[in-house]
Amino acid sequence: MAVYDLEEQESIAALNAWWAQYGRLVIAAAVAFVLGVGGIQGWRHWKSKQSMQAAAVFGEVEDAARVGDSAKTADMAGRVRKDFARTAYGARAALLAAKASFDAGKPDEAADWLAWAADNARDPQTAALAALRLAGVRLDQKKYPEALQALERAHPEPFAALFADARGDVMVAQGNPEEARKAYQVALDKLPKSSAYRNVVEIKRDALGGG
Repeated sequence: MAVYDLEEQESIAALNAWWAQYGRLVIAAAVAFVLGVGGIQGWRHWKSKQSMQAAAVFGEVEDAARVGDSAKTADMAGRVRKDFARTAYGARAALLAAKASFDAGKPDEAADWLAWAADNARDPQTAALAALRLAGVRLDQKKYPEALQALERAHPEPFAALFADARGDVMVAQGNPEEARKAYQVALDKLPKSSAYRNVVEIKRDALGGG
């Protein structure tokens, strides 16, 4: 029995020595783990709350846009952009505000919304859509360099045909049929054979003659 007592005492002594050397590290690691878990849960809760609040405000943007109230649309979209820019609703609200501004005869304001959406969208598809619409606004304004600059933005491959088609439109407006024809051909090469939009692009390309 004494042997076991001696072994037990030695084990306790060894444990005390180990704890004296590493105890603070163990406690620190445990605290860090608890804080980390709590931090992750807190972050998820905050994101969920932000998303719900953003959705509510975005609903007001949609309502205002639906009735054609461009001033309220811009006001509520501005709130989304200010308070919830990091959510997916930021760029979506900007797209609605851009359309409302354009319909109200404020193309520069629309362009500002679209440029912001292209820069801040949480997904590349929305960013590409904003860039395309920005190019369209600038084309309508006959601001061709700005239109081409918008079309130089990076975009997902499925948007390549649309970007090329839009570039062709700008080239036509600039009086550059050769480059326009090339751009339309790129668009046709990128479009699926089954796409109904091919007919539109072919008509525009063939109308330029040559080739």
